[in-house]
Amino acid sequence: MALSVGTQAPAFTTKDTDGNTVSLSDFAGKTVVLYFYPKDDTPGCTKEAESFRDNYEDYKNRDMVVLGVSMDDEASHKLFAEKYGLPFQLLADVDGSITKAYDVDGGGYAKRVTYIINGEGTIDYVDDKVNTGTHAQDILSKVG
Repeated sequence: MALSVGTQAPAFTTKDTDGNTVSLSDFAGKTVVLYFYPKDDTPGCTKEAESFRDNYEDYKNRDMVVLGVSMDDEASHKLFAEKYGLPFQLLADVDGSITKAYDVDGGGYAKRVTYIINGEGTIDYVDDKVNTGTHAQDILSKVG
C-alpha cells in the first residue's frame, strides 16, 4: 500500500543517470513529481517515460521537478534516457531503500506509483492506478 496524502515524504539520497548525488532536499520549495516504475526500457515503462518527456515543458513552465525511480542502476538509466531522449533525472535505487521507504516494493522491482510532493516535503497526491500512455497529462490535471 502506497504512502498516504498528508504524509511527510521520506528523505533520500541516491545517484542519478549521470552518477550525480541527488537528494529530495535538493528540491525544497519546489513541487516534485516522484514516479516509480518497474524497469528501464520495457513497454509500459517506456510509454510512461515518453509521456513525461512529451509533456516536460509544461512541468518546467510550472516550476515542477520530474524524477523517475526504479531499481535499475545508473548505467541502465543512462542508456534508457539516451535512447528515448528523456530530459528529466532518473534515480537509481539499486538497494531498494527508496522503493521500500515509499512503500512501493513489488518484490525486487518498484510498483508503478507516482507521488506529488509539495515544496514543504508533504505528499499532496498519490496515483497508484497509472495509465502509462496519459500519465504525465493525468498528473498535470491534478495540480491544476
